[in-house]
Amino acid sequence: MKYDDNNIFAKILRGEVPCDKIYEDEYVLSFYDVSPQRKIHALVIPKGQYIDLDDFNENASKEEIHGLMKGISTVTKKLNISSKNGKGYRAISNIGENGGQEVPHLHFHLIGGENVGKMVQK
Repeated sequence: MKYDDNNIFAKILRGEVPCDKIYEDEYVLSFYDVSPQRKIHALVIPKGQYIDLDDFNENASKEEIHGLMKGISTVTKKLNISSKNGKGYRAISNIGENGGQEVPHLHFHLIGGENVGKMVQK
C-alpha cells in the first residue's frame, strides 16, 4: 500500500483541516478525536508519512521512533491520564483492514479519564 497524501491526517498536518491541538513538536502532532469514544480521546500522529506501525518500524529513523514514544508520554501527562498520576489510559493503533484501520496514516488513540473496560468484548 502506498501512502495517500490526501488522507485526513495528512491534510491536518498541512494545515488544510483544523484540529483541536493538544501538543506538537518536530516529530508528532496530537489533537482531540472528533468522535470521542471515552471521556478523554486524543490522537497522536507522527509527522512523517507512515501508513501504519509496520511501515513506521521498518522505515522511521531512530529519532522519529523515540519522538513518537516520547510524544505519547508527553500527551498522557498533559491530559492527566498518565500512569504517573495513578489513573492510566489505553493506547491503541489499528493496523490494516483486519485491525480496523480507517485512516492510512499511523496514529495512536489515547483513551482514558474513566475506566475504559475490557480490551476486547465478545
